[in-house]
Amino acid sequence: MLLPDAIVVGAGIVGAACARELTAAGLRVTVVEAGVVGGGATAAGMGHLAVMDDSEAQFALTSYSQSLWRELAPELPVDAEYLPCGSLWIAADDEEMAEVHRKYAYYSARQIPVEILDAKQLAEAEPNLRPGMAGGLIMRNDGVCYPPCAAKHLLDLSGATLLQGRSVVAVADNGVRLSEGTHLPAGAVIVATGAAAPELFPQLPVAPRKGHLLITDRYPGFVNHQLIELGYLKSAHSTASDSVAFNVQPRRTGQILIGSSRQFGVTETAVESDILGRMLRRAIEYMPGLRTLSAIRTWTGFRAATPDKLPLIGPAPGLRNVLLATGHEGLGISTSLATARLIADELRGRPSLIPREPYEPGRA
Repeated sequence: MLLPDAIVVGAGIVGAACARELTAAGLRVTVVEAGVVGGGATAAGMGHLAVMDDSEAQFALTSYSQSLWRELAPELPVDAEYLPCGSLWIAADDEEMAEVHRKYAYYSARQIPVEILDAKQLAEAEPNLRPGMAGGLIMRNDGVCYPPCAAKHLLDLSGATLLQGRSVVAVADNGVRLSEGTHLPAGAVIVATGAAAPELFPQLPVAPRKGHLLITDRYPGFVNHQLIELGYLKSAHSTASDSVAFNVQPRRTGQILIGSSRQFGVTETAVESDILGRMLRRAIEYMPGLRTLSAIRTWTGFRAATPDKLPLIGPAPGLRNVLLATGHEGLGISTSLATARLIADELRGRPSLIPREPYEPGRA
C-alpha cells in the first residue's frame, strides 16, 4: 500500500473539506476519524452558510468560503439539503435598526448583495414574526445545508482512504501515532478535530463552547429565511456568561431548526432544561407561533472557540509539517471550504486568494 502524502485527523466538515482539497491538489490522503463522519461539532452546527463582519479577517474568510459553497452547490446531493434561502437579520427597535444601516453600508461597499427591509416589508417577508419589529437586513446569497451529509459528500468526493474508529494520540512532523501504538507515516498532518484539538496540542488557545439545538416536525412555509436577531451579536461576543439568542432556520424538509445557546466551562453533553427553556422562550418572543409546533429532537454539541474569534489555520507552532484547521466556533460549516483551500495552498506553496496571516496559529 502506498503511504499517504498527508493525514487528516478528523472527518468533520473541516477535515472532509481538507481531504477534498488535498486530493484535488494531487496528494494521497488518509483521513483518521475516531467516531463517525460528520460527527462532533459538525453534527451540532446549524449549517448556516453566511458572510459575517465581526472583523475584516472574518469577512474575508466567510465571503471567500461562501463563493466556494455556491460553486459546489449544484453537485451537492439531495441529502445535503442545500437551501439558498438567504439570511434575514431582525431589528427589534431603532437602536438595532441603526446596526442594520451600518451592516448595509459595510456589505454594500464590499459588493455583497444586501437589502434593507422596513417594518412592513419585514412582516411580508416573514409573516410569523411578532408585530412591531423595526425592520431587517436581507443577505440574499446566504444559504443553509445539513452538515453531516455535506461532510460525507466532501469526503466521498475526495476519494481519500478513511481509517474509521481509530484514535490519534500523538502527532509529529513524520506522521501520527494511533491509540493501539501504530505509527502511521506521512509527509504532512492536518489536525481538524475542533474542540478536541487541545488533546493533541494542550497549549492551543481553544476552548469548547456548548450549544443546544432543537428541530421541529415539518411545517413548510412557516419560516422563509435564516432568521437571526441583531441581539445575537451581543450574546455571541460574550465569553464569560451563558447566553441565548433567536436564531431559526428553515430546512428543505419543511422542518424548523431552532437555536441558539452558548456556554463556556461546561463539559456535560446532556441537554440542560434551563438553557433549552431560555432558548425556546427567546425564540417564541420573536415568533409566537413556534409554541404551537411539535419538537422531535433536541441535542447539544461543543464548538471550538478562540479568544479573538478567528480560527487557527496553518502551521502548528514548533512543527514543520503539521497544520492546524480548528477554532472555528460557530462558523466551521460556513468557512470549511475556504479553510481547506488555505491549507492546500500552504502545503503546495501556492499564493492564496486572501491573506493567510490573520489565521496563523502562531499569531500573537
